Amino acid sequence: MRALLSVTVGGPETLVMSEVPDPVAGPGELLVAVKACAVNYPDVLIIEDKYQMKPPRPFAPGTEIAGVVEALGEGVSGFATGDRVIAVTGHGGFVEKIAIPVTSAHKLPKDRSFEEGAAFMMTYATSIHALVDRGRLKEGETLLVLGAAGGVGLAAVELGRAFGARVVAAVSSEDKAAAARKAGAHDTVIYGRAPFDKEQSKALADQFKAVLGKGGADVIYDAVGGDYCEPALRSIAWEGRYLVVGFPAGIPRLPLNLTLLKSCDLCGVFWGAFVARDPAAHAAHMTRLFRLWASGDIAPVVSAVLPFEQGGEAIARMARREAIGKLVVKVAD
Repeated sequence: MRALLSVTVGGPETLVMSEVPDPVAGPGELLVAVKACAVNYPDVLIIEDKYQMKPPRPFAPGTEIAGVVEALGEGVSGFATGDRVIAVTGHGGFVEKIAIPVTSAHKLPKDRSFEEGAAFMMTYATSIHALVDRGRLKEGETLLVLGAAGGVGLAAVELGRAFGARVVAAVSSEDKAAAARKAGAHDTVIYGRAPFDKEQSKALADQFKAVLGKGGADVIYDAVGGDYCEPALRSIAWEGRYLVVGFPAGIPRLPLNLTLLKSCDLCGVFWGAFVARDPAAHAAHMTRLFRLWASGDIAPVVSAVLPFEQGGEAIARMARREAIGKLVVKVAD
């Protein structure tokens, strides 16, 4: 089978299309013929050895897949050959076939495409865990989403709206603001490109405060980091919750006196570890997400579908922060 492999440390240009042996479904596993694989920011990091997980090379990037079950390993129940499934793989999705633990698989609704399915799970599951478990978001509260036009950002916008919050989406362009408004954002903030000096940082904080209003943001969902973090934190409400989701703009250094002045919480969001530690809670979230998908309250935004041979280009676009919503690689028809 074909696999797009990372054979050396580097950017997307280092990926190599290769022939590798077909995998076999082991005990407790499904063998899945991959139809589509979504790209997420960890794909940018993992091939450069900058992610917390460093698999031995050669390995395929690709964090979540949709496909068709071809074979069942020993002891597997609840699935049959021919079932359409989605799963988060962590890495390894840029392949024509993959063996996955049956516990990671969910059945793809019949009326949804493989491209939609591949783009669904990681962003929405991360965001519902962030908003519900870590942010304790309540109906009527105000939610500020940084990086609101990316995959997790749009998911947070949609879920915040579905949960009854007022959603303010912060983005870097009018096109991205339009996407956030379409996803349900009540207001938008368009910020400049970091790095910021002291005056620019203060100006952005004032921009956030002007849109959020006197009360500030009860929950801030930060999937950006870098120089955007401090201005956002300055706009947080009393006893607000600041959700640390990702760092494509860099890892920020915060003046912690700000947390004292607002009596606010800084909350790390590590969805993968949450799934491993509390699979029952994760399963409950997935059930809720599938209901919201069926009702039309949420729906993955796939801005581009690229052929398998252009998997590296999909990762490059993600690295350049060009994606609105999700980029998906079509592996097979």
